[in-house]
Amino acid sequence: MTVENVLSAPARTIEPHDPFIEEFVDPDADPAGGPAAASLEQERQDAATRRSAVKPIVAVLKQPTLVASILVLALVTLWALVPSWFTAWDPIVGVPQDRLLPPSTEHIFGTDNLGRDLYARVVYGAATSLAATTVAVVVGLAVGSLFGLLAGFLRGFVDDAIMRFMDVLLAIPSLLLSLALITALGFGTLNVAVAVGLASVASFSRVMRAEVLQIATAVYVEAARVSGVRWYTVLRRHVLPNASGPVVALAALEFGVMVLAISSLSFLGFGAPPPTPEWGSLVAGGRDYLAVAWWLTTLPGLVIVAVVLSANRISRALERNGGVR
Repeated sequence: MTVENVLSAPARTIEPHDPFIEEFVDPDADPAGGPAAASLEQERQDAATRRSAVKPIVAVLKQPTLVASILVLALVTLWALVPSWFTAWDPIVGVPQDRLLPPSTEHIFGTDNLGRDLYARVVYGAATSLAATTVAVVVGLAVGSLFGLLAGFLRGFVDDAIMRFMDVLLAIPSLLLSLALITALGFGTLNVAVAVGLASVASFSRVMRAEVLQIATAVYVEAARVSGVRWYTVLRRHVLPNASGPVVALAALEFGVMVLAISSLSFLGFGAPPPTPEWGSLVAGGRDYLAVAWWLTTLPGLVIVAVVLSANRISRALERNGGVR
């Protein structure tokens, strides 16, 4: 064997043609930037995207109480949106001979003193109760967040004036404050919702202010202000999106509190007039029949308790994960 034969590169062995191998492995392709490398990188990115999308779902499924809470609120929401899917009974018109029937397969929650199906009244009452609660949450969230945002960002005299006013609101019990506002606004479901929402303004304002005070000193916020960006633009683009997480978690918690508050005011007679079904008024209507028809107050009350506990469980999950950002 000569020296030239030793130093020269061996000839490439000709392998049988395999299109499948050629599609994925090209011995002449650049491993750093060839088509196969680009395809492999794209597959890795797609797999990472799928894992990131599935990960929150898996985390939720590992918490049975959270799953149950989500299902309860989803069911109640469907009650409010499409009540006819869940019952064929009329919530207003009753059958006199069926009055005060206990729960059975025909009447799941029994009947009231006028022969009306109680389950149908609970299902149809979800629309009124949840609509009022949603209005209350929106009012409290919007007004409270606005005051907290201005107080935390502008500081100085504006901060002192707003927060001293919020301290006054916090010194008054929320139910008493709601009653005072209802006296000024008048009776009715909408007025009850607005009153309950205004009574919760102080809680939203304090949480928003605390978040804004932390974010307002961040480097990117200071850089935006030094570069000449208008203050309201800084609030809208930088401060508000980053401060909204804990406020959203508080809104979920306040949703359950407001369901209870609106039901309490409806129980006292400040809500929708009869015969409109509303959860609080259903509990109030059965208190005179506790000795003979326990289901008239117990079953609507359990629905209220389930909704409040579910909202509280979801709010704790949001708070544990830093809110929704």
